[in-house]
Amino acid sequence: MFSPEPRGELSAALMRALRFGDPSALAPPSSLPLDPIADDDMQLALWVCYELHYRGFADVDDRLEWDPHVLAFRNVLESAVLDALRREVPPSQAEGTVPDRLRRLVEDDDGPQLSSYVQRSASPAEFSEFLIQRSIYQLKEADPHSWAIPRLAGQAKAALVEIQFDEYGDGRVSRMHSELYRKLLRGMELSDEYGYYLDAVPGITLAISNVMSAFGLNRSLRGAAVGHLAAYEMTSSVPCRRYAKALRRLGGDDDASDFFDEHVTADAAHEQVALHDLCGALARDEPELAESIVFGAAACLYVDARFAGTVLGAWQRGCSSLRQHGTEDVPGRLAG
Repeated sequence: MFSPEPRGELSAALMRALRFGDPSALAPPSSLPLDPIADDDMQLALWVCYELHYRGFADVDDRLEWDPHVLAFRNVLESAVLDALRREVPPSQAEGTVPDRLRRLVEDDDGPQLSSYVQRSASPAEFSEFLIQRSIYQLKEADPHSWAIPRLAGQAKAALVEIQFDEYGDGRVSRMHSELYRKLLRGMELSDEYGYYLDAVPGITLAISNVMSAFGLNRSLRGAAVGHLAAYEMTSSVPCRRYAKALRRLGGDDDASDFFDEHVTADAAHEQVALHDLCGALARDEPELAESIVFGAAACLYVDARFAGTVLGAWQRGCSSLRQHGTEDVPGRLAG
């Protein structure tokens, strides 16, 4: 994958060290932004650090994935994001089993209804922007949560594998959810290249993927990783039905809508597996992880709400939700 354009001192220092193969020149940052969750520079730098564990960059030595200087730099950024989440995500007051608490958490969520707006009102240009925003995660869909598989055992492990097997198309490339999203992008005459729109999306969009990666790549956060997945599955089916309706309202066909239609049914089934066989089983086997599981779910809802608020806020002001830099070549068929 190509390297992104830096957005500030953090991402510039990181990309310079990676491109020149001199990570020893990369000192852990001494100052950080006040809002690490949405800061463009910080979220890009963290995304680049994590991407070394996924597909890497064409102009970066793969061996730098485990360089101690890069890891130390990442740790500072990651800790700041996790600390911010712990400050800003209110502790759950719900009682009962972990599945009961997760269900109550989702029921009580009153974040911005992006899917309702998209279904009823999104213009062709706005829907294309929405697809671009989502492409950053959807083209690697399921990968961040898969890091948790070797960190689990018993029923919880089997449940996570069951969910992920479906996410990866039951072994069929054409049915992998990331491939279905690529087909959707091609149908809308948008690029299906992995990371193509990285420079166009704001920091809060990158935070969606970064929080998943932070949970998945740290064994101490395995509870948060499965809680995050549960919340993601529990809040996917209904919005995807709305997105499918929006796409058809704007002239998209059934083939293009395959991605959303698949998630309407698949995620409804995943919800029960994630709630009971994954989160419930892990909480029974390791009760000390109960609060981490609930925190992971709450963090998922919090970041998604901030993303939705950012996108809707931009549209309500008559502005693009994308960054001004890197937005060339994004209209697509619907926005054309």
